[in-house]
Amino acid sequence: MRQRWWGASGRRVPELAVEGDDAVPLDEALVLDGVGDVEALRAAFDSGKPVVVRAASADAIRAALSRPEVTCVVVPPDRRDLLEIDLTTLTYG
Repeated sequence: MRQRWWGASGRRVPELAVEGDDAVPLDEALVLDGVGDVEALRAAFDSGKPVVVRAASADAIRAALSRPEVTCVVVPPDRRDLLEIDLTTLTYG
């Protein structure tokens, strides 16, 4: 499983997880429903705060993980199938 840095904490977390997974402490992060608010993404990143994006589709996951500010993407518990997507193929075809 690929991992990313959890903000400036020095810890690493999975880049893709089910919402509620203990490995991704949402109470420590800025949690967004998309990547449209670029200013919020940048401000959190610049301050060392982890950014987590909720996604319910492969396209939403790809869009979120394409942003360098995003630490982790969480999917709904009923969409665990999204944990199995091939991110390389999704990104590069």
